[in-house]
Amino acid sequence: MERIQRKNKVRDFHQAKWNEPIIFELHQKGERGVDIPLSDQAVAAEVGNGVSAIPEGMLRKEKPNLPEIGQARVLRHYVRLSQETLGSDFNVEIGQGTCTMKYIPKINELLVRNPKIMELHPLQDESTVQGMLEIIYNLDVCMREISGMDHFSFQPSGGTQALFAMASIARKYHESRGEAEQRNEIITTIFSHPSQAATAAVKGFKVITLHPDEEGFPDIEKLKAAVSERTAGFVVANPEDTGIYNPRIKEFTDIVHQAGGLCYYDQANANGLLGITRAREAGFDMCFFNLHKTFAAPHMCGGPATGALGVVEELKEFLPAPIVEFDGEKYYLNEDLPQSIGKVRAFHGVAQTVLRSYAWIRALGPDGLKEVAQTAVLNNNYLYSKIQKIRGASAPYVKGQRLEQVRYSWEQMTKETGITTEDVQRRMTDFGLHYWTSHHPYIVPQPFTLEPTESYSKADLDEYIAALEQISEEAYENPEIVQDAPYNSTIHKLDEQDFLDHPEKWCITWRAYQKKTKQPERI
Repeated sequence: MERIQRKNKVRDFHQAKWNEPIIFELHQKGERGVDIPLSDQAVAAEVGNGVSAIPEGMLRKEKPNLPEIGQARVLRHYVRLSQETLGSDFNVEIGQGTCTMKYIPKINELLVRNPKIMELHPLQDESTVQGMLEIIYNLDVCMREISGMDHFSFQPSGGTQALFAMASIARKYHESRGEAEQRNEIITTIFSHPSQAATAAVKGFKVITLHPDEEGFPDIEKLKAAVSERTAGFVVANPEDTGIYNPRIKEFTDIVHQAGGLCYYDQANANGLLGITRAREAGFDMCFFNLHKTFAAPHMCGGPATGALGVVEELKEFLPAPIVEFDGEKYYLNEDLPQSIGKVRAFHGVAQTVLRSYAWIRALGPDGLKEVAQTAVLNNNYLYSKIQKIRGASAPYVKGQRLEQVRYSWEQMTKETGITTEDVQRRMTDFGLHYWTSHHPYIVPQPFTLEPTESYSKADLDEYIAALEQISEEAYENPEIVQDAPYNSTIHKLDEQDFLDHPEKWCITWRAYQKKTKQPERI
């Protein structure tokens, strides 16, 4: 169609569209993907005598309500879904904002698919898993060097769980000093991730949120006014989700320490910091990294992920137990942490994610890690310089170099054309590109947040810029093109107010869908 014609630099894209049902709706009674053999004679004989070879507690009382589908249809189902999915192996994925989407070395995928790791079980005796324990321990040592912390746990399954663990450590630390009731406030900043405030609130803390000064930096005078004998801790991301790095961060942590609080660091997005600055020198007592962001492990649609949690020596005994240690002869799981907050997830974390990240770090070495940060910052500032020249776009707050990402704004374009950032988001899918707005609430008006990482070339960045330029031109010359998008995606324009904002309409599971749509359960 003429009205959605692409400019020269923008890819001609049309996504496969299957309108594929969910797998439960493909159920055909009697179909089989696997022909399960009968029990062997010994088991059958025991069952015939009324003795079960399987403990009673492990036997189902009724058959699982699973779809019955042949292998060929299962294969077609998942291949079709894969064609309808965008991701870092499929498109230029700089529009995921604060999620650090980068290239995952495929040789590392071969490592985690080796039966030697695929067949490990977390309840195996330590003597049979010395190799995996060694990898976990060595990654711990690497992360100590990268951060300046003294000990790491890889048990948290992501950044929010690591933040929850750090809030739990802060609570237990003050309990151990008899100050738990007194120290009931956590200080954070508005442009840090919302999980920082949320996890502190879950632990029962009152949350004090600092807003930025005119340049976009956390306001140090507001911090001074906020700290008191009630301060339990200070949690912050630096750079924050605006991409602005606070060069006075050590002054912030000193102020909190003088008041008796702990300081913990959200380094989920550390892609611009590797080899350049560390949490210890910034004055932090704890920090975490997302291995599935900075350290080249896949997000995997929200899991399995790892929030690598590091602490200074004084807080080691509060870590989730167990941690992996080395006695000079063997690696072992140390459960002897007297003040441990307990487990924050089952077992010891995701071994495959740990292995991927360890392989990535070892392949790059210290010089390579620093080059990752330098290239990520270079890419981001190239993008930053180009986007500010696009009509209707801006980057609020401090001018000059940003770090690994930027939170931009279409506020001017919205005022002049009526086109919103959500309109742009839908239109970007027509070019096979992802685009993220911001956490709510929108402190930056009409936001969009981009992070190019080190993985993308100048040509990749130019392709993304060209798509934004075309959408801006459409918004000013023929806004209906943008308003009616998407045209080439797998979905049409959703009525977001109808379903996405109404929890009573959410169907997280197939069983919930059946109940809410009054469908009979299948037998």
